[in-house]
Amino acid sequence: MITDAVILSGPRALSLGKVGLKAPLAGDVVVRVRHSGISTGTEKLFWQGSMPPFPGMGYPLVPGYESFGEVVETRGETGFVPGDHVFVPGANCFEAGVRGLFGGASGLLVTPASRVARLDPAHGEQGALLALAATAHHALTGGSLPDLIIGHGTLGRLLARIAVARGAEPVVWEIDPDRRGGAAGYEVVTPDGDQRRDYRVIFDASGATDILDRLVPRLARGGEVVLCGFYSAPISFAFPPAFMKELRLRIASEWQPADLEATRRLVDDGHLSLDRLITHRASAADAASAYDRAFTDPACLKMILDWSAAA
Repeated sequence: MITDAVILSGPRALSLGKVGLKAPLAGDVVVRVRHSGISTGTEKLFWQGSMPPFPGMGYPLVPGYESFGEVVETRGETGFVPGDHVFVPGANCFEAGVRGLFGGASGLLVTPASRVARLDPAHGEQGALLALAATAHHALTGGSLPDLIIGHGTLGRLLARIAVARGAEPVVWEIDPDRRGGAAGYEVVTPDGDQRRDYRVIFDASGATDILDRLVPRLARGGEVVLCGFYSAPISFAFPPAFMKELRLRIASEWQPADLEATRRLVDDGHLSLDRLITHRASAADAASAYDRAFTDPACLKMILDWSAAA
């Protein structure tokens, strides 16, 4: 099979091209992608050429791990039938010469059925947001709920929404005035406008490598900071203030299958809304400009590619 896919051939060198797909095996499903999301975390680092060494990385590669589409073929016992709609967290299904480290930005995907999550087709383009929501769920499941969240981007909003659904009342810091809107059940403020110095649990979704020195003075003694993003440079902090506060530090890694299922239930039950997170949309044919805008335009909260015209 041949399909259209986004190909990142090097830093800032991205285009839509033709790739070959491996033949499906028993237990696989073939998915026609309807929508895929662009991650401003790990994908941006690959696009910039600043991604730290990572197993399986290298160019050329097909980026993306936020895909939503329709099953068009199955092999063997999969539990799915053509016409089912599923979320696909990337796929390693491309012929030699193209890496599939993430592999979700493609018109067709071949993947084990065990990796996909069934979703109501009514979710449409929002179905591509499930991985980011599962990332937030994973961070929030690892310990106490936050009373402060840093950053009101897509991840910060999902952290806040799930925390509110669990009974928390977090405050969110955001320095960009254009991103302070859209809160529901929580308050968004500037750091300078917040005088609190007794936060017990702070979640950072900013990705700033110098964030700890700014957060330690805001912590209560014995407080915890949870790093929820992906940090491309070493994180350092002044030890004496952290020592005086007895800082506890936790790193939230990527979501697990249980997080994906739990998040799907939250969405389906109406406890988690994915509304008002997608701000920009583009045809997959315009992938190069879409990725550039997703990574460089501060007004772009979440960019979604439409694959309806792709082969």
